[in-house]
Amino acid sequence: QWLSDRKKRALQKKDVDIRRRIELIQDFEMPTVSTKIKVSRDGQYIMAVGTYKPRIRCFDTYQLSQKFERCLDSEVVTFEILSDDYSKIVFLQCGRFVEFHSQHGHYYRTRIPRFGRDFSYHYPSCDLYFVGASSEVYRLNLEQGRFLNSLQTDASESNVCDINPVHFLFAMGTAEGKVECWDPRTRNRVGLLDCALSSVTADTEIEGLPSVSALKFDGALNMAVGTSTGQVLLYDLRSSNPLIVKDHHYGLPIKSIQFQHQLDLIISADSRIIKMWNKDTGKIFTSMEPEYDINDVCLYPNSGMLMTANEAPKMNIYYIPVLGPAPKWCSFLDNLTEELEENPESTVYDDYKFVTRKDLENLGLAHLIGSSLLRAYMHGFFMDIRLYHKAKVMANPFAYEEYRREKIRQKIEETRAQRVQLKKLPKVNKELALKLIEEEEEQQVARKKKQKNLPSLLKDDRFKVMFENPDFQVDEQSEEFRLLNPLVSKISEKRKRKLKLLEELEAQKQEEEEEPEGKASDAESSESSDDEKGWVEEVRKQRKLLRQEEKVKRQERFKEDQQTLLKPQFFEIKEGEEFRSFKDSAKKQKLMKKTLGDRLILEEKLGTLDVSDTTVGSKQATFKLKKSEQQKKQQEAEKRHRQERKTLRRPASHLKSKRGRGRLFH
Repeated sequence: QWLSDRKKRALQKKDVDIRRRIELIQDFEMPTVSTKIKVSRDGQYIMAVGTYKPRIRCFDTYQLSQKFERCLDSEVVTFEILSDDYSKIVFLQCGRFVEFHSQHGHYYRTRIPRFGRDFSYHYPSCDLYFVGASSEVYRLNLEQGRFLNSLQTDASESNVCDINPVHFLFAMGTAEGKVECWDPRTRNRVGLLDCALSSVTADTEIEGLPSVSALKFDGALNMAVGTSTGQVLLYDLRSSNPLIVKDHHYGLPIKSIQFQHQLDLIISADSRIIKMWNKDTGKIFTSMEPEYDINDVCLYPNSGMLMTANEAPKMNIYYIPVLGPAPKWCSFLDNLTEELEENPESTVYDDYKFVTRKDLENLGLAHLIGSSLLRAYMHGFFMDIRLYHKAKVMANPFAYEEYRREKIRQKIEETRAQRVQLKKLPKVNKELALKLIEEEEEQQVARKKKQKNLPSLLKDDRFKVMFENPDFQVDEQSEEFRLLNPLVSKISEKRKRKLKLLEELEAQKQEEEEEPEGKASDAESSESSDDEKGWVEEVRKQRKLLRQEEKVKRQERFKEDQQTLLKPQFFEIKEGEEFRSFKDSAKKQKLMKKTLGDRLILEEKLGTLDVSDTTVGSKQATFKLKKSEQQKKQQEAEKRHRQERKTLRRPASHLKSKRGRGRLFH
């Protein structure tokens, strides 16, 4: 989206991803939204309905283009292809209309008593079964051209229905979460399944009563049921308990269920995700999450191609070679997929690096913000990966060597961690760790009496970095530390001796490579006095030491200043100016030190300032610039020149010429 059309065309020669984009069917889309998509039984035609305006589009797979488009009066709820090709189609529309289309176009239109939600076609008797916002199932016989007696059910409303392709059992899913099975020959109910109760398991969290939102038969005995809370139940018709319950974990209604026989998979979809899972074990095979919400899923027969109707103009086509071969009208996809497996793929962001503003400052590229080299995105920027690598090498040329050494050190420490280790002090803040260990030992003695478990900072993950990262090292030579902890110096000397002793023991153990038989005993106990007088004396002592150190630093700076030789600087005076002295600058500095009122009074006496009242009551000040000596000499010369001209001016008429009156000068 950042590139222009010209750059996109140029990128097609280099970008592998753009070259791999294939448009199987030309203009395979809807103006706004596609709601349903189906394939004819002969596999030649793909039909889709959508909005806006309500329409149906038929695509010919042999020509890889659109065959025809027909606009409708109202939106289509669902449709069914009755023939092997596109010659007989039935549409169930929103306004209770049932519309029939033949090969040439619109054929007939009728209405059902209540709003319909789904219908199925019974081939042996040529009956259409309509379910919807009613407890009745309406039957329309296409051979006689009239409505037959309805089937009276126990449900208040029905959402979906299906007819078994083997023994033609009619099943319908109700709003109460039940599935009713009817025999079309006797028009009697032969079975009832409570799917709402079976869909609730120990791991399931639902809100409200689950209703049946999808229904699909597989063979003579299997049936899959989808609920409005996101569960899919697989039934054997000989049992009232489901074989397996699969949860999508999104809480969205299941919109479509398809069976894939080559790998024994069930393809279930809600508005967000398409999941493929094994119908025997329930193990996930794969899943897909399109960019837009899903309305319907259609599996092309005997192939690995999948088509979806979305809440977007573009209808998606997916090809998964593991599910089956490509259809015969696009068999070249098999060759393309084999070539793609041989060549490694490049992701979209392989050529870009995401950096934050802090990263840019560390790399010295903060001045590029706002230029075409950085593309703003979220809380940072995208930049070319080549520019990033160059800048990183220039900013820190030894970064890779440091990274390599750090990785080697981590690997060595990981291998050492597997051995039997002794208690060792951390590398950072050893004295602080020793102090905490001593306090912990004292607390253990008190804990036996009080029976209280207190946490240890050394074992707490929140303070783990303080003993690993060198940035957290306590600087005991700083002024703040020495003034805030005056008594620590005495105790720290004892700890330093103890640390030195521990380090010597550890070095001996490493040389001998043997386990220690005992621990070094503490020669001196860490005792601290809380006397206020001792604390004050220690503070005074530390302050005195700090003043001495500061005095030594000042002497060193003074010696350095004496050793440095100052070179004289020369300045050039501009032409037309005279160098008088530094007295004027001294006078100006004295004048600037005075207040504004004193300066005004002084300038008024000198005649360089004129203060007068105005009509509006405010003061008006007029300043006169002080004339320099050169300007005074120039004015005097001009004055003498004017006087000479007056004396030499003569009113003689013979001095007049054609061009005017002349003047004489000496």
